Amino acid sequence: MLAASTTAQAAAAVAMHGPAFLIPVLRAREGLSLPQAGLVASAPMVGVMLTLVAWGAFADRHGERSALLAGLGLTTAAGAGAMTVHGPWGLGSALFVAGAAAAAANSASGRVVVGWFPAHRRGLAMGIRQMAQPLGVGLAALTMAALADRHGLVAGLAVPTVAAVVALALVAGVVIDPPREGREAAPTPEPGPYRADRYLVRVHGVSMLLVVPQFVVWTYALTWLVSDRHWSAQAAGVMVAVAQVLGAGGRIAAGQVSDLVGSRMRPLRWVAVAAVATMLALGVAAGLRSGVAVSLMVLASAVTVADNGLAFTSVAERAGSGWSGRALGVQNTGQFLVAAAVPPGAGLLITTSGYAAAFAAAAVFAAAAVPLIPVAQERRLR
Repeated sequence: MLAASTTAQAAAAVAMHGPAFLIPVLRAREGLSLPQAGLVASAPMVGVMLTLVAWGAFADRHGERSALLAGLGLTTAAGAGAMTVHGPWGLGSALFVAGAAAAAANSASGRVVVGWFPAHRRGLAMGIRQMAQPLGVGLAALTMAALADRHGLVAGLAVPTVAAVVALALVAGVVIDPPREGREAAPTPEPGPYRADRYLVRVHGVSMLLVVPQFVVWTYALTWLVSDRHWSAQAAGVMVAVAQVLGAGGRIAAGQVSDLVGSRMRPLRWVAVAAVATMLALGVAAGLRSGVAVSLMVLASAVTVADNGLAFTSVAERAGSGWSGRALGVQNTGQFLVAAAVPPGAGLLITTSGYAAAFAAAAVFAAAAVPLIPVAQERRLR
């Protein structure tokens, strides 16, 4: 179950975030400006943002397996469509649909892990599942940029389509819905966990703020290496892929630590503080054109993704089985709302003030998240 869920989320991550690595090709061969290319690259995230809650409700009612099969099947179809269209509007529309379909994996694959693992092992298990996102981004960085540079845009776009097909086959052969009390009863009449306190709202807000440094690095690390540090697309793709592998390890470590200390929020606060320091250091080093800047970019890639599994697991645990689909949908909707705005917004800042300013500015958002983390309101893990 864990392997299949991780593969499904990795394939979804390729579809959602992979187009960011096509920005150099979109600029060089399609004649788009950096903000325009960033807007096209953010189209999948807009699609994700608009459908996450709906997919969560679908999983609440029809089960995780059905949601994953439907979402991955539609992702495959939309990916194939993106390979046949021409022009930024057609490409952006196809990527939008691919992202909207891939959103099914965000809630459903997480629910499979939460449902099949007990609380004292859940942090580690969810950390492994959450490593799918940086691994998917790493796969996209390693393959899509190089294929598009050598063979054209269509070759790069084939990667998320193939990944979706592989994940669809694995889910079909492996995934079974986890046991859940009251699965036959419709969950909508319940008052829901949001009326009890503001814990979930605060976790959502913290996650939205911490998305900014994560996506500044994810979206523009490769472009920064190519345009500002004069690396080749292939070498930059390898470096970003290495950074994402380290990020995957960071998520596993954060999940294991949360199991050991019996808290999701305390490790989350430690990660947020580390993100502030790392992004500030990266901004300064990039501005000084220091040789250590690339190493700091790798470190920032690992640090800024370590929070996701902690917040995601906490939301699922607090919401309960009857509401976790919708709560996780709300969680990810907020994150992707911010994520969709980061590529064009950061692109404008980079155009006017440079990469160093964009990296340093992202640290401000991480700093704002630190005091909002609801450590005192966290319940003891069972």
